[in-house]
Amino acid sequence: MQLFDDDDYMMTTPKENFFQILRTANQNIVEKELERLVERPAIAEKILEEKGFEEEYERRVRTEVVTDPEDLENRKNSLFIETVGNIVTQCE
Repeated sequence: MQLFDDDDYMMTTPKENFFQILRTANQNIVEKELERLVERPAIAEKILEEKGFEEEYERRVRTEVVTDPEDLENRKNSLFIETVGNIVTQCE
């Protein structure tokens, strides 16, 4: 199953590819991957709360965007790419 043209893939950002795949891929697979994507930070938050780091976590979330926006963008792009890969692999 070809979800997008190879030329389009090279001309778009990981974020744009992510949302294109969300619109065109099998919705059951998309929902499963989005649930997995949300589950990981939910578990991380639970662990931080259990360790008493919830205030530190909230402070870091607010400041991280300002302190190292390039690193944050790279990490987001990595997640977009990983999720697209997971969805496309399951759709083949």
